[in-house]
Amino acid sequence: MTVSLEQLRRCHFGVDLGAASTRVYVKGSGLVVDQPSVAAVNIRSGGLIAVGELAEQMTGRTPDYIRVVRPISGGTVIDIEMAQRMLRHLLGDRMRRWLRRKPWLRAAACTPHDADPLAQRATIETLVGLGARRVQLVDTLIAAAVGCGLPVELPEAHMIMVCGAAATQVAVLSLGSIVTAERMPVGGEAVDHAIVQHLRHEHELLLPSQAVRPLQLALSGAGLSLDGPTKTVINGRDVATGLARSVRVDTAAVRDAIHAPLTAVLDGIGKVLRECPPDLVADLADRGIVMVGGSALLPGFAQMVQQATGMPVHIAERPDLCAAQGLGAMMEGRIQPPALDAIAA
Repeated sequence: MTVSLEQLRRCHFGVDLGAASTRVYVKGSGLVVDQPSVAAVNIRSGGLIAVGELAEQMTGRTPDYIRVVRPISGGTVIDIEMAQRMLRHLLGDRMRRWLRRKPWLRAAACTPHDADPLAQRATIETLVGLGARRVQLVDTLIAAAVGCGLPVELPEAHMIMVCGAAATQVAVLSLGSIVTAERMPVGGEAVDHAIVQHLRHEHELLLPSQAVRPLQLALSGAGLSLDGPTKTVINGRDVATGLARSVRVDTAAVRDAIHAPLTAVLDGIGKVLRECPPDLVADLADRGIVMVGGSALLPGFAQMVQQATGMPVHIAERPDLCAAQGLGAMMEGRIQPPALDAIAA
């Protein structure tokens, strides 16, 4: 179905529920929440101990009676009650009071492309639990394209690639609609897992759960795209002895290790291009692909996509915030296409 911009302009706040981070945009106030989608719970009492960054820091460091949970996976709410508790805590007392004063509160939320009805209903129930009387679900691909400044309302092709933690979505847009799209269940978490398994098998090193991102930062710049060998030191635990140990990792070997999950993404891009009308593909030859999402910042990923497709690849200025900013732009009325593909709830 199609939801009009007029309906989105009536919304009071928008939520981008991501597997890695949750972002809340309030009309007239801007982005008020940008925190990891993590909560720490005392399983004895059921009490909420921490959410967001503090809860993420607890991952792998808690006693038995504290459990760190992620109520959102791949843009889909898998634990409605915990997602509601997490959002209430992230919004704070002032925002909760503001929400209670709105008797006809309307909300907008991003939803993955081709999300099934159960996933849509879970998102709706989560926001209804916060006090929303009506929820508009907008395709993440549309919201991200608007957020990164693409003129989606024009009769010309634009290709966007949303690189999430649990999934990657690719689409060709024209006239404010999705012409063809593909969603691959491969994202930043799959890359992290590939790096962890490589270090375990090749170096017999167990990497702490929070050390994968620092490894990627150590390989920043041209790290994963270097042809020559480059070394970086990684700290972890020896598989056999259990003692702390440091190893020098070859970035070329790490690049090879993550090639398999990234190949699935490249296959999805090829499928979208094959299903796209020739006239639109001709437009893309000049404009290329715009990458958004937190995983778009993976060092060397953009170069790999460019080499595989032969098209220019651009990374948005703030790729992790594009979807939330796109929701905000539509709620604030800063875009004027005739209609946008979305899911009316």
